[in-house]
Amino acid sequence: MDTRNDTILITGGGTGIGKAMAEALHARGARVIIAGRRREPLEAVAAAHPGMAFETLDVADPAAIEAFAARVVETHPDLNVVINNAGVMVTEDLTAEPVDLAIAEQTIAINLLGPIRLTAALLPHLKRKASATVVTVSSGLAFVPLAATPTYSATKAAIHSWSQSLRHQLKETSVEVIEWAPPAVATDLMPGHAENPNSMPLADFTAESLALFEAGGADEVLVERVRFLSGAEARGEYASVFAALNGAH
Repeated sequence: MDTRNDTILITGGGTGIGKAMAEALHARGARVIIAGRRREPLEAVAAAHPGMAFETLDVADPAAIEAFAARVVETHPDLNVVINNAGVMVTEDLTAEPVDLAIAEQTIAINLLGPIRLTAALLPHLKRKASATVVTVSSGLAFVPLAATPTYSATKAAIHSWSQSLRHQLKETSVEVIEWAPPAVATDLMPGHAENPNSMPLADFTAESLALFEAGGADEVLVERVRFLSGAEARGEYASVFAALNGAH
């Protein structure tokens, strides 16, 4: 991934880590297209950064993804990087009677099916490029789940697995696959995250992530802060890390 010369699409680019990364990449010289469901924040970000483009997209809508992919490739023929960042994180009570399955279904549609569908729609175009990148955004919770957000954690574990398979299947092509796994970051992904002292400051996360992307040569972009979770099983500390994350009881 060439952060100064690529043409990069970022879903969920109007807020949070997507917005921060879009701004950082734009400042580096990359041509950036941000996408998201709500026009207003996208428009505001693009207006503040002349040359940045935006498109509306609901990644939970399969028909919208197909139309969007065709439109963005036509409008931005140099597109060679997609960062599948759009996501939702909602707490669930699996002991409720009845369980609210709407939360699980929406989370799967956005966090898992969205990246799968968008990547599939863009791959024919990306494979024609001399160099292209698919970035999947998982989470530290892909490695050790937060029990309060079971479906979110499960979708990120699925993205982690899917990224490995996609990378293997594309190994003879020009398309690389990089998994980006954030820790808890001070954004509004969930209520309280932005104010939580345990959340990684957004500016620090963005700067460290960008440095890792620019260094290249890695299948996973893991800031130091996330390794407590991502390396738990390899260190033989899974049970203790799960307990620390979720409480011993």
